[in-house]
Amino acid sequence: MDFRLTEDQRALRRGVRDLLDGRFDREALRAAVDSGGALDRDLWRELGAAGFFALRVPEEEGGVGLGLPEAVLVFEEAGRVLLPGPLVATHLAAGTVPGAAEGDVVVTAVAEGLVPWLDEADVVLGDASGAVPVRSVDPLTPLHRVPGDGGATGRDGGAAGPASGPADALGEAVLLTAAEQVGSAGRTTDMAVSHARGREQFGQAIGGFQAIKHLCAGMLVRTELARAAVRAASLTVDPVEIAGAKLLADEAATANARDCLQVHGGMGFTWEADVHLHLKRAWVRAELRLPAARAEEAVAAGL
Repeated sequence: MDFRLTEDQRALRRGVRDLLDGRFDREALRAAVDSGGALDRDLWRELGAAGFFALRVPEEEGGVGLGLPEAVLVFEEAGRVLLPGPLVATHLAAGTVPGAAEGDVVVTAVAEGLVPWLDEADVVLGDASGAVPVRSVDPLTPLHRVPGDGGATGRDGGAAGPASGPADALGEAVLLTAAEQVGSAGRTTDMAVSHARGREQFGQAIGGFQAIKHLCAGMLVRTELARAAVRAASLTVDPVEIAGAKLLADEAATANARDCLQVHGGMGFTWEADVHLHLKRAWVRAELRLPAARAEEAVAAGL
């Protein structure tokens, strides 16, 4: 099996990256943080017009007609820039919830007893009755908690509560979340390398120091391993491989953000730096769909 990207897939990735770099740059990221959790509806509709949500809707139904491997590439780019909003839920609802594909309707879903972006959503998948706001570590992911299990997923990644849906859709939600984690891991790797090249100590770039080299090399290895696992799982759609990919992606996103903080030194811990935003989003994503403990159980059960 050839895992290399086709020319069309590379073009898709370039197009999405260009769109997001132009529409959601660092200034827009900071504006989103300062907004206190308000969703940019104009951006959401632009994503819809670009086919972000309708990517896998059949062409005869007005969609783009691509597959899960292409969706993984798109969500990796979204994770790279920390694009906010319930992207996964709206993408999966396209074609079934009117207006979701076009970006006119924002869809969120109950997962692990949590509901992201509840106040901004037009449609909620799952029972969110009684949900109460909780403080989110990520300023770009407002959260509500649902009493009881709130639709928490089972050991195999399938839903056990009100958020129950088709098993394939639940697996796809986990995989697309993992793709976002990979994008974040790749971005923090780039940030660390760029800082190591430009920052000087003792008359030379800190990237020349062995300790920094080891940190950056480890970040690259984690990213590429997780990326390969996510892309392979997008082809097989095997539940065990999806669980393993989520484990690797969560580890890459969180560990890379921590190492990126180390490379940046004291500056990395300040509010002015963007590194902490990647770490906080990685923490939230890691718990929002198939947390590590259950992912490990799913992988172990499949061995």
